[in-house]
Amino acid sequence: MRVAYQAGVLRALDEAGLAFDHADGTSGGIINLAMLLSGQTPEEMCQRWRGVDVRKFASFLPLHEYLDVGRLPALGDADGIREDVFPALGIDVARIRDADGPAGTFNVGNFNRKVSEAIPHQEISLDLLVAGISLPIFTPPVRLGETYYLDAVWIRDANLMEAVRRGAEELWVVWCIGNANQYRDGPFEQYVHMIELSANGSLFGELERIAELNDRIRAGEAVGGRTTPIRLHLIKPSLPLPLDPDLYLGRIDCATLIAMGYQDAQHYLDTIDPEGLPLGPEVTKMRDPRLGISFREVMAGGFSLGATDPRAGREAGEAAGTTLTMRAAIDIDDLDRFIEDPDHRGRLSGTVSFPPLGEDLLASSGVFNLFSPGDEPGTRRMVYELGLRHQGRELYLAGHKEVKDDFGPDLVSDTTTLFTSLHEGPDASGPVIGAGTLRLGIRELKHLVGTMHATNAAGAREAAEALARFGRFFLGELWKAYI
Repeated sequence: MRVAYQAGVLRALDEAGLAFDHADGTSGGIINLAMLLSGQTPEEMCQRWRGVDVRKFASFLPLHEYLDVGRLPALGDADGIREDVFPALGIDVARIRDADGPAGTFNVGNFNRKVSEAIPHQEISLDLLVAGISLPIFTPPVRLGETYYLDAVWIRDANLMEAVRRGAEELWVVWCIGNANQYRDGPFEQYVHMIELSANGSLFGELERIAELNDRIRAGEAVGGRTTPIRLHLIKPSLPLPLDPDLYLGRIDCATLIAMGYQDAQHYLDTIDPEGLPLGPEVTKMRDPRLGISFREVMAGGFSLGATDPRAGREAGEAAGTTLTMRAAIDIDDLDRFIEDPDHRGRLSGTVSFPPLGEDLLASSGVFNLFSPGDEPGTRRMVYELGLRHQGRELYLAGHKEVKDDFGPDLVSDTTTLFTSLHEGPDASGPVIGAGTLRLGIRELKHLVGTMHATNAAGAREAAEALARFGRFFLGELWKAYI
């Protein structure tokens, strides 16, 4: 379910003008490949992912089957995927089979032969699409004739050699499987670790084969007609993505995963080495997750292009009916480091909607500071900044909340009012081209609190302690400012 992340990556690659001759999907990647070959643009894919009800991924078997646990085929079935998820995501098998764009291949595990089969898009069926995301224990295999088909992730999670066989000289991999050193307790976590081992191990084996081909090419051999080595580009999160239960329970949502994928892809594109990445196991390595805090926040208010003062921009925006909405996801991935850091920095991703510019503009970069020192003695700032790209222009939305003790009861308004300016260019040093004031309403505040949770906690007790510690820090800073 987490592969909404890939849709954000695809949108960034599309905006960068990249085009592909061949697209290959395995496991959850099958879903996005099916959407793409159903005729959707990456922007449309992102919109559909935001609207899907991920709880529909899980559907139950008939009740009587649970009475005989020893013969239970799986914990659930794929009816919700067939009847709700695929239609909501716009997956159309007939359009996939007739697609005349990039050649597509879908990897499906053939249980009888214990191999992964790359099914050309002209031969795909709904049954095979479902089989390709059917994980043992959770969903039954799909039986076609005498053959059982299921998710190929235990054999591979990316079929690079299929692209190489087709003549590819440049490979782009969108990688969602974790690769960190941390080994977690519990049956579900260890099930995930088994997938990580098999998926990463298979990928590294293919990279070794490609490295051998490259050595032969550099030695002057024309391998498959190639005269230049095969280049690899791989986009991945810096930390392992939250697991499916977090998405199912609302601790993260598809919109946040999309924003994370888009931001990671933009960072890769901004720092790309044209020669590609080393073909070794470190290519998918991620940082070890630490105990942290995550929450989502929605702020909106009057905003006007041409204004330079946030208060005047709010008044002009309200008069004209132009509202800017910021949907932000804040990730504090190391609570200890966050509290010790004088600027109290976290990760910020999200979208901006503003009618003159467009809806759901994804942020290419983000800055979050909680209670960093302000310009005046005794003041603190909550900083929210997002880099944006719109029709070839770089824009930068810089917002801050002023936390200081003025005359009267101002604590609530200070912590819920974001003074915002829009700058031309990649940072806040550029000229101001718009301004306004965003507010966090009571309903949005309740939503924020509902999304706040501890990340990477080893059990409910550690999660509760992390939330309590963050709460003490937050209230302590307010005490310093106002009391």
